[in-house]
Amino acid sequence: MVSDCGWGIDFGVAFYECGFNDCVRKTENTKVNRLANITNTFECYQQFIRFYEENKDKWFEDIHIELRQWFAANMSATLGALLDLLAKGLNDFHFNYPPDIEKILSKNDFLTFYGKVREIDTYHTTIRFQKLTPTAGRYFKMYVIEELIGRTELPKMTDAVKEKIVESIYEMFVNAQTHSGTENIYTCGQVFPKRNTIEFTIVDTGIGIKEKVNEYLDMNLTSSKAIRWAIVNRHSTKDVTGGLGLALLKEFIEKNKGKMQIVSDSGFYEFGKNGEISREFQGRFPGTIVNLQFNTNDSGNYCLKDEIDINDIF
Repeated sequence: MVSDCGWGIDFGVAFYECGFNDCVRKTENTKVNRLANITNTFECYQQFIRFYEENKDKWFEDIHIELRQWFAANMSATLGALLDLLAKGLNDFHFNYPPDIEKILSKNDFLTFYGKVREIDTYHTTIRFQKLTPTAGRYFKMYVIEELIGRTELPKMTDAVKEKIVESIYEMFVNAQTHSGTENIYTCGQVFPKRNTIEFTIVDTGIGIKEKVNEYLDMNLTSSKAIRWAIVNRHSTKDVTGGLGLALLKEFIEKNKGKMQIVSDSGFYEFGKNGEISREFQGRFPGTIVNLQFNTNDSGNYCLKDEIDINDIF
């Protein structure tokens, strides 16, 4: 162990915090896993997959992780999920990050899971990191209402639209709960005022979309094609994955000029203002990530079609 690098708290696995310069010097002959400039791009998801692939078979080892340049706070959900999987090998984690990354990860509660004191979020830009059991559906729904849908940065929408969005996001939670076999569900978000976006991420470490779809179809689709099949064939998919809850969200995101991303196994799918993108990763993510990006620079006023009063048109 590298106990002279910082402090450790026993949460079933040791976690060490390192000074940004000191730890680099002391571990210069040790394998350091660097996650650099993490946002929500294909390349950043690939960094997480590479990190998992290189460490998944380790037991009783010290795993050194360096967060560099930038770390989008909503991606705490992805990092938290992978750390829990690697902790099953009774590995010890040694973290190294600059003060600005430490500050945001202390504000959104991610580091409080490892013994750090939570910092006050003065500007109210964080959506708290949560690690939930699959039975915590009611709590998750309230969390979505209070932390995401209740935010004033979102465009104007009727209560009926808000309810539909909450139901759609909740359906993703139920899908992970019922069909993926995941032990926990991880979620987090972040408001980026300068970018006019809100990012909201949900992660599970259960059975991926590819396995469920191919089992249902008795085929051998690639991961990205399985994701597209699950989205296009929504009603059939409901029997396979419980429904991804993405139909209304996709429609809203299209009008809002936001973005939706799905990562599962080796597949990547993105839908946004530039259309649809499907790609394959090198390696595989052990579960499913759904990331929703909402555009806050939207002056629209959203309602459901059946809410429109014809008398208001004339």
